[in-house]
Amino acid sequence: AIVDNGSFFNNIDFSPLIGYQEGNELDRKDKRKDQDLDPKERMPKLERNCTDKCMNNYISNHADWVMVETLFSTSPDQIAVAPGSLVEEYEEEGRRYFHYKLDHSSLYFYSFISARYEVHRELYKDLDLEVYYDKRHPYNIENMSRSLKRTIDYYTENYGPYYHCQARIIEFPRYASFAQAFPGTMPYSEGIGYIAKIEDEDDIDMVFYVVAHEMAHQYWAHQVIGGAVQGATLLSESFSQYSALMVMEKEYGRDQMKRFLKYEMDNYLQSRGSEELKEQPLMFVENQGYIHYRKASLVLYYMREMIGEENMNAALRELIQQFAYREPPYPTAYHAVDAIRAHTPDSLQYLITDLFETITVFSNRVTKVSSSERTDGKYDVTIEYSSQKFRADSLGRQTKIPVNDWIEFGVYADPEDADRLGDKLYAGMHKVNKESGTITVTVNAKPFQAGIDPRNLMVDLVGDDNVEEVE
Repeated sequence: AIVDNGSFFNNIDFSPLIGYQEGNELDRKDKRKDQDLDPKERMPKLERNCTDKCMNNYISNHADWVMVETLFSTSPDQIAVAPGSLVEEYEEEGRRYFHYKLDHSSLYFYSFISARYEVHRELYKDLDLEVYYDKRHPYNIENMSRSLKRTIDYYTENYGPYYHCQARIIEFPRYASFAQAFPGTMPYSEGIGYIAKIEDEDDIDMVFYVVAHEMAHQYWAHQVIGGAVQGATLLSESFSQYSALMVMEKEYGRDQMKRFLKYEMDNYLQSRGSEELKEQPLMFVENQGYIHYRKASLVLYYMREMIGEENMNAALRELIQQFAYREPPYPTAYHAVDAIRAHTPDSLQYLITDLFETITVFSNRVTKVSSSERTDGKYDVTIEYSSQKFRADSLGRQTKIPVNDWIEFGVYADPEDADRLGDKLYAGMHKVNKESGTITVTVNAKPFQAGIDPRNLMVDLVGDDNVEEVE
């Protein structure tokens, strides 16, 4: 047995709980059709005044915020790990016992793991940072620990307190390839982290990134959790994506983010075609990973670029201050989007509609870039471009709408690496209100490339034609 029925459980009623769990219903359209079942609506509709439907959070309808205490027995050569602080450890009758207790009430959402672990421990800002690993897989331990420290720095500074006394990364075998966040403890598959090898300095550091994402869940889900309606995962998965991107940017610089954002955009666009029910705007997402992970990375990073990191984080901080560990009814995507809206200037309010409330995509393209050297040694660079804007419905049908957007244009020097942009010579937002046009800017050095939305900040149907070499 995983959990040993120790003495401190004696006064607890463990009577069975009997009920119906909608989350266990068939959800694939083909499987339901085989059983003569109607198509399944994945989540209840998002409503501004959500009361009854928001009395449960989207992760668990068994309980709200609870304290958990665990007595965990295992083999004498193994270490057992459960959420909370380790109260005591002892051996008895050939078994090894670990007694854990949560430091703060948390979601009813836990993991229990036991294995023959090595443990990397560091005390950082009065927190116990621990990485549990198979001794044959020591490759990324320092990187994981570094990510833990960087996330603690960024999240506590921008979002608020971390309420546990420890943060643990715990290896599990590669029978599955994911990582997941429980209160203060984050199981992480050996297949995607512990034996991953980053061979090129330009590769995306997914080990560092995944730790940052799971640590972000200690705020987004484990402090602020959405009600069980559409848009719930915006408050958990999407904000964790954004938070991890901010940590990545501080660690690796803004130039590295282009590669990651392009990866996210390609995955989002490819996944749209395999949607089995219907695509939803981010605000109404129905636990669809390609939306609340991939698209959300683009949306929230772009929103940060447009309104500024201070405004974006102020909105998120206010959400946490208002809803962290709050009893039900739980918040919804309306609360999240309203908080961002309040920190968005009037001139950029259209972004709320484009990015959160609708499915909006672009087709931005450079048609020609030319330059001429001036007598003062500077260069005039002329960028000819086209820009089209579309709204899509839930089935992917796209309708062209007028473009009237602030879009970034950039000019770059000759890069050392052909796969990257060179040093930035110019970057600026320009109001684009027609489908084709020309802009001219002046730079101080010889230009090599220029383009429209060169960093792939926007959801673009073809992201590879935004930059061209200068003629």
